[in-house]
Amino acid sequence: MTPAEAHSRLLKQHAARLGFQFCGISKADFLEDQAPRLENWLKNGKHGQMGYMENHFDKRLDPRLLVPGARSVVSLLYNYHHPAKQPDNAPKISQYAYGEDYHFVLRDKLRELLEVLREEIGEIDGRVFVDSAPVLEKAWAARSGTGWVGKHTNLINKQQGSYFFLAELIIDLELEPDGPIKDYCGTCTRCIDACPTDAITPYEVDGSRCISYFTIELKEAIPTSMQGQFDNWMFGCDICQEVCPWNRFSQPHQEPRFQAHEQLLEMDGRQWQELTKELFNELFRKSAVKRTGYEGLKRNIGFLKGDFGPTSA
Repeated sequence: MTPAEAHSRLLKQHAARLGFQFCGISKADFLEDQAPRLENWLKNGKHGQMGYMENHFDKRLDPRLLVPGARSVVSLLYNYHHPAKQPDNAPKISQYAYGEDYHFVLRDKLRELLEVLREEIGEIDGRVFVDSAPVLEKAWAARSGTGWVGKHTNLINKQQGSYFFLAELIIDLELEPDGPIKDYCGTCTRCIDACPTDAITPYEVDGSRCISYFTIELKEAIPTSMQGQFDNWMFGCDICQEVCPWNRFSQPHQEPRFQAHEQLLEMDGRQWQELTKELFNELFRKSAVKRTGYEGLKRNIGFLKGDFGPTSA
């Protein structure tokens, strides 16, 4: 066994111990196939008002610009699937935001993973990434064989579906790369057909039309032209994942920090309408929902009921 193979095996053992369901490895080099896709997506304005997507174009395509001397990109998947549902008449929150903000949970685990590798292998230079830097995480995860990028642009794992957070280690340690797997979407178009705002075309999402964009990223008034198209989602949207046949294999997560606040799963539509700032802070004290803020969530809830506030055509 070569050192690269031995180190790869050690890495995957510790990743599994820390709760990551899947771990794959890629050689750190230029993502040549992604460059024209990203350029066209930006050129066509499909990032909406997410101006940050235009920044660091070169770094998004070459991890060696993020970590000088990088030799390996480690892609890790962490399950967040939460089968419990909110009451039928409640405005909906995407599953990933039920519990503690994943940025904190996964960053803690990644730092521990990197530290353990340093203890057992020696000095390793690198960085941990959890959706917080210009890393094309789905492209790297697909290249590492942890899944394939589906027509809805989420990573799909053949064994457990798509309810995963993606995270990366970019390090200067040489590891044994894994290869990509084939695309198993076939002729299925359920995600495309189910999207209420027609944001999905095969293997591309128009971010400026996505419900998640409107309810999280957009800071101004939601366009009135979108009225009646949100299927009662007030933060994020899971529709394209809910209809995906591969998610019949999803398993409930086992992460205590992702458990939902009990009251969140009990509140009905009227209670959400009457949400106070104090209750918002209690429910979402460590949640990703804090990203939209109390006023933003109230805007979204009002929009679902036809209360537009300051309007946008």
